[in-house]
Amino acid sequence: MPHLPRVFPYLLALLLLGGCVTVNIYFPAAEAEQAARTIVKDVLQGADRVNTNEPAPAPAAPEPQSRLWRGLLDLLVPPARAAANIHIDTPAIARLRRALKARAGQLAPFYRSGAIGFGNDGFVAIRDLGKVPLRDRNRLKKLVADENRDRRALYREIAHANGHPEWEDEIRRTFAKVWVDEAPAGYWYQDAAGQWHRK
Repeated sequence: MPHLPRVFPYLLALLLLGGCVTVNIYFPAAEAEQAARTIVKDVLQGADRVNTNEPAPAPAAPEPQSRLWRGLLDLLVPPARAAANIHIDTPAIARLRRALKARAGQLAPFYRSGAIGFGNDGFVAIRDLGKVPLRDRNRLKKLVADENRDRRALYREIAHANGHPEWEDEIRRTFAKVWVDEAPAGYWYQDAAGQWHRK
């Protein structure tokens, strides 16, 4: 094996480089969106027919050369990405999903009338209380408060269930997008600037 001494310094350098790499835990955006879509479709199914969106196209396959280098690096430093996943099957999450789904039917007429809509923050917002008869206004305010309480708890619980409480804001932003994506036609939503639009 006459070439081994020449290769040895390169192997040693790769091992040292691998030891110096810091693995950052990233927010798994695609997995979070898939989890949010599963929950939102389930919740909205109790109120109205849910829109079905085309799945996002699969990412292009990496070039063979980049696969080779990625494979070598993965041998030295296991990627954090491989372990990333969003778990939504805890008892607390299941309880919150049931509460949201049970309330969806009561909120649906108010969504359809335009009295309420999906806020840009992942919560329900009262858009036009004038569209609600006086006798129903307090009931609507309570429904919205209960809905937002459970949504806040859901986002927090998903973050904690996945061992990353710092992901709560990212999870909420992901849900904010998915609520609008999956909302039936005619529902109202806020854009990033806070302006209302009808779907």
